[in-house]
Amino acid sequence: MSSRPPHVLVIGAGTGGLCLAQGLRRAGIRVSVYERYRTRGEGLLGYRVGIGPTGSRALRDCLPPELFDTYRVTCARAPRYFNVVTQRLRQTASFTLRPDTDPVNTERSVARMTLRQVLLTGMEDVVHFDKTFTRYEQRDDGTVTAYFADGTSATGDLLVAADGTHSAVRHQYLPHAVTRDAGTINIATRIPLTAHTRALLPHRIEQGISLIFGAGGMMGVLHVMEFKWDSNGAVKPEVADADAALLRQWPGLRHDNTRDNINLIVWSTARRFPPDIMQRRGEQLVQTALDLTRNWHPHLRELLARSDPGSALPIKVSTSEPVPPWKSSTVTLLGDAIHTMTPGRGVGANTALRDAALLCRQLRQAAAGDKTLLQAVADYEAAMLPYGFARVADSLQRSGTSGDDRMYKPVVGRLALLGARGYFGVTSRVPRLARKFVDDFYTYRGEED
Repeated sequence: MSSRPPHVLVIGAGTGGLCLAQGLRRAGIRVSVYERYRTRGEGLLGYRVGIGPTGSRALRDCLPPELFDTYRVTCARAPRYFNVVTQRLRQTASFTLRPDTDPVNTERSVARMTLRQVLLTGMEDVVHFDKTFTRYEQRDDGTVTAYFADGTSATGDLLVAADGTHSAVRHQYLPHAVTRDAGTINIATRIPLTAHTRALLPHRIEQGISLIFGAGGMMGVLHVMEFKWDSNGAVKPEVADADAALLRQWPGLRHDNTRDNINLIVWSTARRFPPDIMQRRGEQLVQTALDLTRNWHPHLRELLARSDPGSALPIKVSTSEPVPPWKSSTVTLLGDAIHTMTPGRGVGANTALRDAALLCRQLRQAAAGDKTLLQAVADYEAAMLPYGFARVADSLQRSGTSGDDRMYKPVVGRLALLGARGYFGVTSRVPRLARKFVDDFYTYRGEED
């Protein structure tokens, strides 16, 4: 076995790729990350993702301890409740969630842009921006070379595809691995959190995550994001001294424009949306969301009307088809690059973090000489493929994530909607069922099998 630590090339500076890079850097393994965005602040990455225990464990394993502490203090206020409401804001169910006193075993509300800045901390010499991957070549000496659109290239011992749903690496390496439309479309909006917009929300909704089961198959999710810094980026006076010290010395806050906000996302079967929905932006997209929610409560519609037009984003939901195992080599994949899944409940992000931690552990063993690099990759893939595609299948079974869901059918949809509301209503009122629901809430996000 070679005693030389491998040089790992990571394509894509998303959540999974950067978590892997942090873990490899911490282990003393040389790593280089190549990102198509031109700067660390570019990209529509400001929406919420729920990081559960699986994701937090992966971050704790890969990040230096002080940076993991920074991750915790940059999270938004933890949700106190998981609510299910109608489009008229009538409460169907409400579950009390765990407090966020435990560093790992809780639900954390994370802004994607903020998490990106945390994961970029200390990696200035590792991450290379404005590098659009075009192709790779595997060489006879066991190395692999990545080529970029600007004419440059990079050579290493392992190439890791962390370049998302439309992965160019996967397209070359596993051309038979395909994604397909799940049949649903989201319109994501972000509303500045002010005294006025806060007052539009009932207490439990303002303090939690709320799933909206709307009549006619129009769904929604709403969550309030409050951070430890104000609209000017200054640490709020009520923040504990230790947390304030971490934030003041963290350079990432200078690059992060995330501020207190309300995320409101509406979605339904793709048939409900205009044919050009994916080309719409700004005020036109916000108006589309308003047109689709005419029977919603006036407060929800006012929130949509007050959303930042520049933040409005249409999302065509995709899912991946299972792929049979392949012969392992000097190329591998993680996160959405191999197992794209529907976006509900943060499963994709947590599973990508799980991938990163697992691959990092395997590569540490290879660097220590306990196994070959190819064996490390094979062992990673043998574990990742089953749980990854199990999460893909699970995500499609969640209410409203597939365009074929009964909820979207013209006649049976009403019965399906009543059934879903009834399930949540009964579950929340039976203590044993409510406790199980809350336990499942924390274990689903890419959980260990």
